[in-house]
Amino acid sequence: MRSWVAPVIVALALAALPAVLTPYTQDLVVKIAVYAIFALSLELLVGAAGLVSLGHAAFLGIGAYVTVLASGNGGAASVLWLLPAAVGAAALYAVFVGALSLRTQGVYFIMVTLAFAQMAYFVFHDTKLGGGSDGIFLYSKPVIELGGTLLLDLDRKPHLYYAVLAALVFSYALLALINRSRFGHALAGIRVNEQRMRAAGFATYGYKLAAFVIAGALAGLAGFLLAVKDGAVNPELLSWHESGAVLLMVILGGIGSLRGAVIGAIAFTLLKELYQSEALLGPLAGHWQLTLGLTIIAFVALLPKGLIGLKARLAGAGRG
Repeated sequence: MRSWVAPVIVALALAALPAVLTPYTQDLVVKIAVYAIFALSLELLVGAAGLVSLGHAAFLGIGAYVTVLASGNGGAASVLWLLPAAVGAAALYAVFVGALSLRTQGVYFIMVTLAFAQMAYFVFHDTKLGGGSDGIFLYSKPVIELGGTLLLDLDRKPHLYYAVLAALVFSYALLALINRSRFGHALAGIRVNEQRMRAAGFATYGYKLAAFVIAGALAGLAGFLLAVKDGAVNPELLSWHESGAVLLMVILGGIGSLRGAVIGAIAFTLLKELYQSEALLGPLAGHWQLTLGLTIIAFVALLPKGLIGLKARLAGAGRG
């Protein structure tokens, strides 16, 4: 039970935050929470199963595009069918990609997932379906209406804030339960020694495919929330840059830890926001990729276990 205390306290603190947040900082917290869900989805692959993917952004983008395309122009769509459609589309593509890419290993798996992501990217970039390089707009944000009573309107900032927070809590709790389950222990065994797990009678391919689909579905959930938050989508959501960014979040926070994935998403988003600020950094803000890259290199060199390992490192230094 002790492991749940800190996440519950953080969730309650986030629930109370809107009372003191400005519109800008509230929007920033929502953005961080969405990317935390995205990072958690990749953590299931990288940290739990040892599967490094460079095409994870495909599922984020598909979830976002399905949200906008399925909404249409005929008024606000219902969250009750739009959310399952976005998550389901991402999961369906994950079944297709995973069924083929999981037949490879190591660097070949990385390259195959990247190839499938780029394929999806060019489908939306080069066709009228996704509006080309400019993307498409979400004209009416989804709602939940029951008996003529509006229960949830994601066009309202407070509603969107608590919907994103609920999605983050759900994603974290789901993955925590998976890690503690027999399925999670099997994934950990596959990460350590897949041959030995096969010899013990485990169908490792099925376990890895299930993890791949769950991770894709959670990335689709993040894509749905990102499309609703921004009110627009473009093909860059599926690019390899986005896949690299979420992988950096997981590495920065600490591979193998759900808390690390969330901390990595917070750190990466805040650093990016800081280095892009002309008010703080002046002309240097135009070169934010360089400063961000140097900062991440420094973090990885000084904290090989990620930010989650900072407490243990400080404790060790104190004992020394």
